Amino acid sequence: MSYAAAAQQSLPTIEVRTAKRHTDAKTPPARRPAALRQPLVAALPPTPSAPRDSLPIVADRFGSTLVVPREELRRLPGATLGDLLFDKPGVTGSGYAPGAASRPIVRGLDNYRVRIQENGVAASGVSELGEDHAAPLDPLGANRVEVIHGPATLRWGAAAMGGVVNVENNRIPDHPPCADAALFRQSGCAAVETRAAASTVDGALENATLLDAGRGAFLLHADVAGRRAGDYAIPAYPYLFPPDPPPPVYGRQPNSAMRMGSASLGGTYLFDAGYVGFSVTQFFTRYHIPGIEPTATNTRIDMRQTRVASKGELRPRSAYVDTIRFWMGLGDYRHNELANVDGVDGAQQTFTNQELETRVETLLQPLALPFGTLKTSFGFQGAHQFLRAPGVEGGLFDPNRTKSVAGYLFNALAFNAAQRLEIAGRVEHAQISGAMPDFSVDPGFSTPRDRQFTPVSGAFGFLQDLPGDMVASLSAQYVQRAPRAPELFSRGAHEATGTFDVGDPNLKIEAAKTVEISLRRAPGPLRFEANLFYTRFDNFIFRNLTGESCEATVASCTPLGEGGDLAQAFYAQRNAVFRGGEFQGQLDVATLAGGTVSVESQFDVVRASFTGGGNVPRIPPVRLGGGLVWRDANWLARVNLLHAFAQNAIAETGETPTKGYNLLKAELSYRMVFGPNDPLGREMTFGLAGNNLLNADMRNSVSFRKNEVLLPGANLRLFANILF
Repeated sequence: MSYAAAAQQSLPTIEVRTAKRHTDAKTPPARRPAALRQPLVAALPPTPSAPRDSLPIVADRFGSTLVVPREELRRLPGATLGDLLFDKPGVTGSGYAPGAASRPIVRGLDNYRVRIQENGVAASGVSELGEDHAAPLDPLGANRVEVIHGPATLRWGAAAMGGVVNVENNRIPDHPPCADAALFRQSGCAAVETRAAASTVDGALENATLLDAGRGAFLLHADVAGRRAGDYAIPAYPYLFPPDPPPPVYGRQPNSAMRMGSASLGGTYLFDAGYVGFSVTQFFTRYHIPGIEPTATNTRIDMRQTRVASKGELRPRSAYVDTIRFWMGLGDYRHNELANVDGVDGAQQTFTNQELETRVETLLQPLALPFGTLKTSFGFQGAHQFLRAPGVEGGLFDPNRTKSVAGYLFNALAFNAAQRLEIAGRVEHAQISGAMPDFSVDPGFSTPRDRQFTPVSGAFGFLQDLPGDMVASLSAQYVQRAPRAPELFSRGAHEATGTFDVGDPNLKIEAAKTVEISLRRAPGPLRFEANLFYTRFDNFIFRNLTGESCEATVASCTPLGEGGDLAQAFYAQRNAVFRGGEFQGQLDVATLAGGTVSVESQFDVVRASFTGGGNVPRIPPVRLGGGLVWRDANWLARVNLLHAFAQNAIAETGETPTKGYNLLKAELSYRMVFGPNDPLGREMTFGLAGNNLLNADMRNSVSFRKNEVLLPGANLRLFANILF
């Protein structure tokens, strides 16, 4: 069961892959031995009637959920979350530095409206602050990735108003690595997994080794991962608007190499009524920033993060309380932006983030009512963040501090086996302290500022089982978001966006009203999910280009073309509307050579505009795709073509049209399952995957560097995964 599914257990429904209901009449969880309890992070069981590697549709959610399961991650892990989710319906990547810094963009929303988390706790980086900043999470060690919409996102706050990207791994283990409970209690057991791959487009080599072990009441997890890659190959000249004279390019995207490493150690103590676990993770990466100016100055980012996390569960023998869960994450993050400026090669800008987040949630015992069964859960969340951005030219903002505390409540009612209702609410209080200059008096002198906000949010969801194993859902949300410190207090150069950002300390709360309808089918030969959504933003916060250009200081800002190479951008607010939809489907059409042949299809569209006229900038294009897949117990073969249409719905200033492209992908893999005592291991999977096999000239419409940075060309990736 995934983390999001575990969170949904605080509702009156049970997480399943079909519209059918299942009950567990065995011993209640609180009385089961610790080693036999249902794991919280194990993968959902496959649908019995569906072939292996079927499209993972999660039918029984009040909001839509996109899943990248363990099997797919083993075969095709992306170097970043944006790369991994780039071609998934409703999701793309920011593509600022492909293969190194690409953050997920969900339904056209990014940064402070899409939350990235690991096992339910914020990733604690600064990827939402700048598109050149990588998220300190590597999919190479993940077991499952989910993109979650709907009422469940109120658990994590307004940063999830556009969606939650939840990465699951076993760094805090909560189940034994073997199925034999007696063996686990008496002598213990262990499992070792290796994941390795090599790519042709950039000469990349990657490897991850994961260890899970345990005995009696103790569990241990350790993992180490690494990746290195050179400049990646490109099919055409990357610079649409090169300087004079143009820089030379020799078949590769200049300044796009990277290397990364991570290590984690975690342990858990199990007891009859629950468990408690901790982990410590180190993550580092050094990657180069592609583009004309970054290449000329050899710009690269050196990032490091130390992260301590904890989670636990208590199932008291109580007539009122079913389960108490907690999550905690403490991150110490720092990155230096290095470049050679005027002959001096060193740190030009530094970003640091010390962040603490905690959450405690209580699930009450079900309450039988005359018209159904009610389950109630409530929780509290607290966070503290301290941001700094010193630099040679003064930095993007002065040190600032954000404190927040929130409470939320979920009430879910099962009228019967076919109809379920959920009502959720959240109240949060945020205090943001920083400093901001008065530009009308003295731009060089900053005045302390303190802002306080109390966002209030609510959500409604309804599920209805339909004939043919289909499930329909309707959800509505009203979510308020407090402005973040950089939106309030920025007053400096932001090289990633090519802008000189000026915050507005008087910004108001941003509010989003969303309605989503979905139709899903998980079992049987036809599996699909279709979603339609409409979101109305009041006081939508965005960077508004003023038409002036700047160098490193406010005093340098002059009419465009007469000043520096940074476009002046004030944070402003306007009302906006986002609407669109996604579809993904898979139909088993025939049996061939002992396997199953299926047809796959997908479609997604998002349209975003300001209510007073004009388009919201950097919105993904309409995409349509499909393909064929054949698989049996061992082999899997797939070919898929995704067409991205041209994006001409662009902002009035600061954006250019983007042409369409065709992305052809294919994969062939073989899986072997061995006996329990086989010296070769338990399971082995190896194969070959191809990406952009047409070697198409692809530019990402949401990227600030699309006129200077091409997406990688044709690539073949050889991978192998062994489980011992």
